[in-house]
Amino acid sequence: MPPSFPAFFVLGCFDTKGEVFAHLREQLLARGESVLCINAGIFGSTDLFPVDVEADYLANLAGSSLHDLREKNDRGHALEVMARGAGELFRSFPGQIKGVIGMGGGGGTYLLLKAMQVLPLGLPKICISTLATRDVSHLVGVKDIVLMPSVVDVAGLNAIIRPIIDQAAAALSAMSKVPTQKKTTGKGTLAISMFGNTTDCVNECTRMLLEKGYEVMAFHANGVGGKAMEALIREGVFDAVLDLTTTELADERCGGILSAGPDRLTAAAEMGIPNLLAPGCLDMVNFGPRESVPETYKDRLFYQWAPDVTLMRTNEEENFALGKVIAEKLNRSKNKAKTKVLIPSKGFSQLDAPGNYFHNEKCANAFEKALKTHLDPEIECIPVALPVNDVAFAKEAVAIMLDMLEGKKP
Repeated sequence: MPPSFPAFFVLGCFDTKGEVFAHLREQLLARGESVLCINAGIFGSTDLFPVDVEADYLANLAGSSLHDLREKNDRGHALEVMARGAGELFRSFPGQIKGVIGMGGGGGTYLLLKAMQVLPLGLPKICISTLATRDVSHLVGVKDIVLMPSVVDVAGLNAIIRPIIDQAAAALSAMSKVPTQKKTTGKGTLAISMFGNTTDCVNECTRMLLEKGYEVMAFHANGVGGKAMEALIREGVFDAVLDLTTTELADERCGGILSAGPDRLTAAAEMGIPNLLAPGCLDMVNFGPRESVPETYKDRLFYQWAPDVTLMRTNEEENFALGKVIAEKLNRSKNKAKTKVLIPSKGFSQLDAPGNYFHNEKCANAFEKALKTHLDPEIECIPVALPVNDVAFAKEAVAIMLDMLEGKKP
């Protein structure tokens, strides 16, 4: 009998792990759930239970075929292709997936976590894995995936893995019954980026926006935070972005440890939502302990934020380059009229405030010069002779944001 929708999608390599997936399917069915089983194993299938989507279909969705994958005999390539095919399959069932679950070793974990990247926030996602206790953050990314250690290898049913599968099925079923929370604010939801060195500004902006009836979600600009914010912007979670802390761009350029990757600062431009940016903490690049800083930077200005956090002051050349990068990213905005840059010319961070360790107005001037040189004239650039954490700067940022959202000052 074909599954009724919405259904739970079970993904895995049934050519080698049919027995454990048969048990997982039985557990979900025993809870009255509808199940769609997807085989990603390129060397066969199973006759232990009905398979709803076979591997050849996934390969075709990814622009390949099982014949080609077998001929190529490249396991890594096959995993990439099948994960892409599974992701395309997930995309083709909008609103019809109650949750996704699977299990495996190294290959199966990669396949499942990669395919899950296309699923929206809030949809239940469980991966039973031999790698669950290792660092697989590069595969989980910014998705809300639950990892369950398999303890033993996912190679057959036994007294250890059987209850783990049972609990995972029960957890998935229970997770799907949690009602989706509706927006409780009447005016909208804003994303805001923050760092320790811009906390005062962000806190003041958040306070004022909350008073005006907006929900504000803060993202720590530590690489993962920036990626999460960009992903959620693309999912349509936010009505506007107050991007006050763009330090991840400095790390991306200079090899720091908190880069959010090349896609940082692109989502709001693509979505065309109101976007107010400030160069918060562009005066610094983040490294680990002092001895971890690359030798090429040995003569630079540093500040030891913590024993394991070394901040390096960006120089004029780097600030000019960052201004150009930001301009080029913002120039791609679909809504230039509601894309603006607010420059705190007296200090990009707490450490860059007048009299503090990183203060250097030449660097701020270099950034502003690059921005004005390369920024599309339709995008407004607003210099303010204040440090970023000054209350007056926060008030100006909120006033501009409210004007973009509502067409009026606070």
